[in-house]
Amino acid sequence: MPSRLILRRPSPTTVSFTVSNASRRTSTPAKAFFYLQILLRAVIFFCVLLLDAAKFRRTFFMEDGSWIRWTTIWSSALGISVCRIADAYSSAVVVLASAIVFYGVFRKGYTEESLLVIRGLGIQTSTSSQTYLSKASTRFIPTTQIQDIVIHEAFKGFEVRFYLAVIVEGESEVVVVFPKLLPNRQILEEVWRGSRSCLYDSKS
Repeated sequence: MPSRLILRRPSPTTVSFTVSNASRRTSTPAKAFFYLQILLRAVIFFCVLLLDAAKFRRTFFMEDGSWIRWTTIWSSALGISVCRIADAYSSAVVVLASAIVFYGVFRKGYTEESLLVIRGLGIQTSTSSQTYLSKASTRFIPTTQIQDIVIHEAFKGFEVRFYLAVIVEGESEVVVVFPKLLPNRQILEEVWRGSRSCLYDSKS
């Protein structure tokens, strides 16, 4: 999905630029599909947990606990079916398959990258993680270390792509903003103008 720009101004001296390729959820069908995805992920997650518990039931999940009656679960029709499936495969296969499914369940499926500009302090770049279980990678660059904010062009395969870069004092390589999404030139120019205007108090 094409990237789009989300601009926020929390204060006159602060501006946030967020580029995202997440699908828009403005219509009712889009919202319904989003919540259906969440429900499906939750169902798959608990099904895999039950399968793992069935595989290792003889070691950890045979006796009834304070909250869960394992003997009742394993003797039910569903429990018998799950145990039959779990016993058909080795522990290594079950663990590996569970890990892959868990990664798919918690994978975001979209990327968000942002540039936060605070006049007098500096800028902070951020790239979202691939899963809901890990944090975004961020970096803060003080104003005193920023030499310039520029738009460069480079080859990506056989295609010429533009990218926004921060030239940092004392570093041999520039800091690329939005490195994963690499939005189009129109978005980059809007971010470039807005960030310089905020950072240098409209004097650039």
